[in-house]
Amino acid sequence: MSASIIDGKQIAGEIRKEVAQEVEKLNEQGIKPGLATVLVGEDPASQTYVGMKQKTCEALGMHSIAEKHPAEMKEEELLKLVEQLNQDPDVHGVLVQLPLPDQIDEQKVLLAIDPAKDVDGFHPDNVGRLMVGQPRFSPCTPAGIVELLHRSGNPPAGKHVVVVGRSNIVGKPVAILLMQKNDRANATVTVAHSRTQNLPDVVRGADIVIAAIGSPHFIKADWLKPGAVVIDVGTNRVDDATRERGWRLVGDVDFDAAVEVASAITPVPGGVGPMTITMLMVNTIEAAKQISGIS
Repeated sequence: MSASIIDGKQIAGEIRKEVAQEVEKLNEQGIKPGLATVLVGEDPASQTYVGMKQKTCEALGMHSIAEKHPAEMKEEELLKLVEQLNQDPDVHGVLVQLPLPDQIDEQKVLLAIDPAKDVDGFHPDNVGRLMVGQPRFSPCTPAGIVELLHRSGNPPAGKHVVVVGRSNIVGKPVAILLMQKNDRANATVTVAHSRTQNLPDVVRGADIVIAAIGSPHFIKADWLKPGAVVIDVGTNRVDDATRERGWRLVGDVDFDAAVEVASAITPVPGGVGPMTITMLMVNTIEAAKQISGIS
């Protein structure tokens, strides 16, 4: 058996076409959805992510504001900027790219973002809404995982999902999303992690495995139940002398072996990654609708 590949690029492309149509409808009502990104410092990965977000906004006809500041920026300056963006009527989503320099308290900055513009879904107000099943926005990567499952023909309802990883960004929120009482969820969810006893046995009980532990090839093929669906969130850089750049990206799952056991699997890159920015656009559209009073 060889697993079918869940193509995140293709599915993200489908959703972006839907987003572009939503943007057109809002434009007809005099609303241009706007996303402001704030980058402090010159971290290469952060620069790449912010650049991709800006390009996607522009490609979809959305308003994009890019705030780039030196690593020496003071915390009070950043908090003042966030408040300005909170008050800007042309901005519907505010995203401060993490990590931030050491002199800035990340939690204080995230708390300063207006929950109505928190399109990353990290503000405690939005986390609480997610927990009780009344989300304003769903965090982007978890929301992307749900879309991948549904649009690839692998709905989670009634299935046993094992999430390996308990981060606030992926592990916890995707577990909350999938256990909700609605037709896009209704899964039985186990959250496991590096300290879980008999972890391979726990993973073997899964119909759907979501790997989000941040360790290359951590999950082995013999951990998987034959026919399991595997969503690999990991993006790990490993040395590769055969590549011109000297490295390549791999997931948290041993893909080459797992593809012979699973029924469906996401590749790295090209699986979950394209979905994250796409769902950010979806959240920005939703924020624009909510702020403008459109149901």
